Amino acid sequence: MTNKTSHFGGRLTTIIGNKTNYMQPIGKYIVVKDIQETVTTESGLILSGEDTNQLRYKRAVVIAPGTDVTVISEDDELYYDKAHSFTMLIDDVQYTIISERDVVVVI
Repeated sequence: MTNKTSHFGGRLTTIIGNKTNYMQPIGKYIVVKDIQETVTTESGLILSGEDTNQLRYKRAVVIAPGTDVTVISEDDELYYDKAHSFTMLIDDVQYTIISERDVVVVI
């Protein structure tokens, strides 16, 4: 059986075997996929993943914006307040769910 998760047109598309499911975030929620960053200090030190996890804001790419989100689009990169996010597994793929009000900046 084939399992595949992709995104298209603001919806998550899940294909399991020959069945296709579409999932749309509702309201002001946004589904994002975290981007692993390498952070270098002014003195040239490279921070580890553990060090960057202590930072309050996290970088991500938008997979699917909610039905009431007007400013943020699919594939936008943004920083969000990770203290107000939660993680979901959708067909064994880890996604982060945030609210539009927790977006700090769109890049």
